[in-house]
Amino acid sequence: QLVESGGGLVRPGGSLRLSCTAAGFRLDSNNIGWFRQAPGKEREGVSCISSLTGGPTYYADSVKGRFTIGRDNANNSVYLQMDSLKPEDTAVYYCAADPLRLSLSPSRYTFWGQGTQVTVSS
Repeated sequence: QLVESGGGLVRPGGSLRLSCTAAGFRLDSNNIGWFRQAPGKEREGVSCISSLTGGPTYYADSVKGRFTIGRDNANNSVYLQMDSLKPEDTAVYYCAADPLRLSLSPSRYTFWGQGTQVTVSS
């Protein structure tokens, strides 16, 4: 139900913009989270945005000041702008949705996409 796009290979210091879209339901009525999972590591929260207009956004400490989450309601999508990328940002990135819960914990989300690979390497 959720589809991520925008991943790829980028050099350290570069930027990528990930997009999360949905078929069959409105993302603007859901809290949306971005998560990532590197090989051999647990899935971790990156950022999340409230379903409320003007509501809060949250970021993991490791990405604060570098990543920005936002909504494009006209296109029923949520983006994650990633700047100043580092090799340690390499992972599969997932978006997730939940109508009630806003959290950086993966266990709080009901609907998930299949993920998009982000590789930061020179």
